[in-house]
Amino acid sequence: METHMKQFVTALALACVAFAAPAMAAKQCIDMRDIVSSKSSDGKIMVFKMKDGRTWVNHLQGSCPDLKFNGFAWQSHSGDTKVCENEQSFSVLQSGQICVLGKFDAPTMEKHAAN
Repeated sequence: METHMKQFVTALALACVAFAAPAMAAKQCIDMRDIVSSKSSDGKIMVFKMKDGRTWVNHLQGSCPDLKFNGFAWQSHSGDTKVCENEQSFSVLQSGQICVLGKFDAPTMEKHAAN
């Protein structure tokens, strides 16, 4: 009986690790130092253009209407340059409205026009 219980507990622990690993690995972060520009035309979606030509689209948590009209400042820990989906917040400069990043879409590459 004790052997079966140990096997069950071991199997349960392995199953928990298997389900937890993809969820932890799924968190997407970008480096603030690599952002060339950011824009939100509707206060719900933020588009980040990166130095390497990629474009990241983030679906903000909730609506952040003041973002359409004003710039923002990241609320980050000293020395930390990563901003991560579903974690990072920022404040709209003029109004002080607090906005939070939601889920990032997979990045797209900017197409360069041929001369």
